[in-house]
Amino acid sequence: MAGRGAGPDFVEALARGLDVLSSFDAAHRPMTLSEVASAAGLARPTARRLLLTLEELGYVRSTDGAFTLTPKVLSLGTAYVGSLGLWGVARPHMEALVGRTGESSSMAQLDGSDIVYVARVSVPKIIALRVEIGTRFPAAQTSQGKVLLAALSPDALAQTLDQPSRAGLPPYIGRSDAQLTDELTEVRARGWALADEELAPGVRSVAVPVRDGTGTVRAAMNVTVHAAETSTDTLLTDHLPKLLRTAGDVSAEWALWQSRPHVEVRPGDTAADAT
Repeated sequence: MAGRGAGPDFVEALARGLDVLSSFDAAHRPMTLSEVASAAGLARPTARRLLLTLEELGYVRSTDGAFTLTPKVLSLGTAYVGSLGLWGVARPHMEALVGRTGESSSMAQLDGSDIVYVARVSVPKIIALRVEIGTRFPAAQTSQGKVLLAALSPDALAQTLDQPSRAGLPPYIGRSDAQLTDELTEVRARGWALADEELAPGVRSVAVPVRDGTGTVRAAMNVTVHAAETSTDTLLTDHLPKLLRTAGDVSAEWALWQSRPHVEVRPGDTAADAT
């Protein structure tokens, strides 16, 4: 993967370190040095130096010759979400939504042709796929992804769908490109999207957009149910209105949060330091 940078300020060592972190996923939690080098496309000595550096920084640990990520990696993602202010705004609303529906709710944003989960409030139910902060899925196979894809311009949509998924799942073959385009047009018009066992058997969800202060769709929020327990009719009739109301409240509160001046005051700062 070396030599990707086109600009004079591109730092290849940093890119390689990020490649190492990205090589770990649900299917590759503990990995040997050789496995990391192969997954990241690096020579073993380079991979070793990067792993030891990441271990010293606390992002990786080694046990019996195998490397795993540490929870500190989560700080990289939560820092992004925290900088938006979105999680702080959304959390109480999502918790209330889960209390009213008895079902899990998540928020995701678009990253290439995938969605990445940035917030989640879950209930203890057995479901086909494990979801946590940072999990990525192909956008076109999820209700949240459809909402986010539907918000793109035709050119941006085409460029996004041309990008290969990094979720590590087999491509969805139950729908043609033309059918997806038609579905996204419908999603755009009605303001919500349904995914009915497209991602995995038993997983059914409905999602709606979350907008920033300019009205731009910046995230999607969903309610996920087990298909064997909750019918599509119940999902759309009972849960969707609550989800729409919650997403509207989050969008409005987030817009207000963005419009306010923010100053961070750290322990030990005086009032004069914050002005």
